[in-house]
Amino acid sequence: MVLEVAILNIKEGLSKDFEAAFKQAEKVISTQKGYVSHQLKKCVEQENKFILLVNWETIEDHEDGFRKSNEYQKWKELLHHFYKPFPTVEHYI
Repeated sequence: MVLEVAILNIKEGLSKDFEAAFKQAEKVISTQKGYVSHQLKKCVEQENKFILLVNWETIEDHEDGFRKSNEYQKWKELLHHFYKPFPTVEHYI
């Protein structure tokens, strides 16, 4: 199993909108091949900061499967406009 980790810095004042959009986006990611589970956690110290943790069966399921899928385009439309700066995504085993 591989853990995808992304620190998400959300544009000022848009955290509530981001959380609502994420409720829709999690329906997209949870149907992907190799998806195992995810958690979105809100930072206690910084109002507009979140961490996203996604467990995948393999790194290929994330990088080659989800990221190259039509569903990823929906994910992007729902979420990417909230980020500033765009997050770095890392994988852990």
